[in-house]
Amino acid sequence: MNAKQIVKLSNIIGITSILLLVYWVFTFIVIEVFGLKVFRENMTESFYLSILGILALMAGSLIVNLMFNLTRIAERKNEDEVNTKSNRRKFAVLLLIFPLILIILFGGDYLTSAKKEKMLISSAKSIIESNKSNSDKLLNYTFSKAYIKETTGILRILSSTDKNFPSVTLIVKDSIKDSPVFLGFNAYYNESLDTNDSIQPHKVNYIYQTTKEERAYLNEVFDKNNEELRYSSSKGNYELFYPYKKNGKTIIIYFSEQQRYGKLGS
Repeated sequence: MNAKQIVKLSNIIGITSILLLVYWVFTFIVIEVFGLKVFRENMTESFYLSILGILALMAGSLIVNLMFNLTRIAERKNEDEVNTKSNRRKFAVLLLIFPLILIILFGGDYLTSAKKEKMLISSAKSIIESNKSNSDKLLNYTFSKAYIKETTGILRILSSTDKNFPSVTLIVKDSIKDSPVFLGFNAYYNESLDTNDSIQPHKVNYIYQTTKEERAYLNEVFDKNNEELRYSSSKGNYELFYPYKKNGKTIIIYFSEQQRYGKLGS
């Protein structure tokens, strides 16, 4: 391989590295700004490390050019005209890659969320049906130490049943000083309630914080007999509100999962 071929090869590597770096930065910005979840964890780590390889290629191609001290000066006019037309086509193709990246990223995020929704709903139904007796006990809501303790044990069982739901919360509707509130109970029990009988639970300590949209949905479930599930996903947080009704009683079992990385087909 002569010097001219070496320079040509190093130029190709350098230009390719620059393009890869531009696409990488564009992809990274889109993922971070919109919180998209597309890659598996090991793929994501490789994705972050790839920039080091790209920079290494760029540095290597630059060093080769400097060592040989070779520069392309000028081409014949007719060749320039041919190259201009060819370069326009190449430039157009390179620009089309940007919308293609967007389609892949947003499409992958949508598929991830849709797949996760089906899996979480299926898992929730399976958990409740396989623990029917315990689920029915949750319907007998009374704000008391005994109910809170029993509910904690049941939720601990539910959260341990399926690895897709590391967090399970029971949501009920109650009132404090004639003001309607939503109370939430999880799998963690305050042991001090048992060690000191004089300490009684207070509703204010169990208020479940919600957004305006969530409150509207919860009121529909508790007051207007709405039985629709509510699923949402954002930046790796997957949430499922699962209404459970029986004999005129209503509770909502809230399942949640948090993943640092999204993944296609997960």
